[in-house]
Amino acid sequence: MLRTVTVGYDGSSESRAAAEWAAREALLRGLPLRLVNVREPIPGHIAESDLMADGTFRERAERLPREAGATLRARHLELEVVAEQIPGGPMDVLPEVAKDADLLVLGSRGLSGIGGFLVGSVGMVVIAHTTTPVVLVRAATSAKAAGPVVVGVDTDKPNGTVLAFAFEEAARRGAVLKAVHGWTVPPYYAYVLPAYPALAAELGEEQSDALTEVLRPWREKFPDVEVAEESLAGSAAVRIVDAARDASLVVVGRRIRRGPIGAHIGPVTHAVLHHATAPVAVVAHD
Repeated sequence: MLRTVTVGYDGSSESRAAAEWAAREALLRGLPLRLVNVREPIPGHIAESDLMADGTFRERAERLPREAGATLRARHLELEVVAEQIPGGPMDVLPEVAKDADLLVLGSRGLSGIGGFLVGSVGMVVIAHTTTPVVLVRAATSAKAAGPVVVGVDTDKPNGTVLAFAFEEAARRGAVLKAVHGWTVPPYYAYVLPAYPALAAELGEEQSDALTEVLRPWREKFPDVEVAEESLAGSAAVRIVDAARDASLVVVGRRIRRGPIGAHIGPVTHAVLHHATAPVAVVAHD
């Protein structure tokens, strides 16, 4: 099947924001945009009610993806848009359509009163059950068009799939790549650091050097991408969320589990999904 950027669309403000973000991403990648509306089965007692008798509800549902596609085509004249409706449940359909996509984009509600995502059960299930990169976009996204691409880096277990995705996204946008590494002080140092401040500085330098070494081959592979390194003591999730405030995109990883334990997203990625104020890309990796 033709490669696409695919977006789940249900007419909500969150999915409209996701569709607009996905349209711009499709243009950056030079790919068509596939807009998918999942039509869930209508319960029998509702299907037989007077509300459904004249077919108005069904017609409105069928128009939804067509009208959204027409709006996106009018707004982005160079973009090829394919809009379709697929019967089934979102948790089943979206992981399936993701298999044919370069990228799957979904909307996510902002938390009331504070910045962040409210990632519902559909979003979490889709993320956990597809190996295609998934981007979650808020309705009132704070993404800065010219902002950096932020990527979380684990210097102990760096992952090439995640770093490659982040560098490629920064290259497409002509954006700075901000590589963020949060680290914690080993427990056995906790009691001696107050008496030896030079030791804290030494630990910080070691962590910064480790980040530089991880990024070195990627800098050589993407010489045109400007890289900003940020290695700070503290929770990795907190450091990534802080860095995301002025970001155009945040990139985090999810380890693929194929054993009996089942799907797993990981605590850092889970926290970033719920609290970052920019679109978040979750990249599955071995």
